[in-house]
Amino acid sequence: MKTLDRITIDPEVMGGKACIRELRVTVGTVVGLLAAGRSAAEILGAYPYLEREDIDQALAYAVWRLEEHEVPLSAP
Repeated sequence: MKTLDRITIDPEVMGGKACIRELRVTVGTVVGLLAAGRSAAEILGAYPYLEREDIDQALAYAVWRLEEHEVPLSAP
């Protein structure tokens, strides 16, 4: 998998949510807009400081997080 170098997590920005390039645009915002039927072109029009690769990496990050699962440690 290629790196997700455009996804940043900083406790001081947006409460530590995954953001796009340290901007105040969360991965959840981008994925939510796509889920609501907005096209990449519409998103880029609404957020002109984003780039197409930002949208692609937001989706890749969301998929990665969905596939991740926690396994509880057994008690000693």
